[in-house]
Amino acid sequence: RICVITLAEAHPLLQNGKTITSINYQISANCSRLQNKVSGKSKRGAQFLTELAPLCRISSADGEEYTIYSCIRGRLIEVNENILNNPAILQEKPSTEGYIAVVLPKFEESKSITQGLLTRKEYEEVLLKRLNSSS
Repeated sequence: RICVITLAEAHPLLQNGKTITSINYQISANCSRLQNKVSGKSKRGAQFLTELAPLCRISSADGEEYTIYSCIRGRLIEVNENILNNPAILQEKPSTEGYIAVVLPKFEESKSITQGLLTRKEYEEVLLKRLNSSS
């Protein structure tokens, strides 16, 4: 029932040999995802995220900055602090140790959320269509 937020394989940061220079969980002057303190079975203190809530900003050596959004409603359970000291993990192991955050959707919403997800095959078809339309 938890959602692990990672970079998609097609994300620009994972293409074209980009180098990640920094990751910042400070979203605004008053909001840092690192200040998220979760306790107990009901996950008290967890920040509540909407689909459009920014999780972090990732900067690359070429000056580009990418804002990574939650894309799902739920409680922020954990952010991956390991990527702060070693940003290369995001590119080397994006679907395992290089995760960005863990979000727990509301129990009532979790079924509708998972029903709306693409299968691996559907995702690859979307990427293929996107590639064909841009060339």
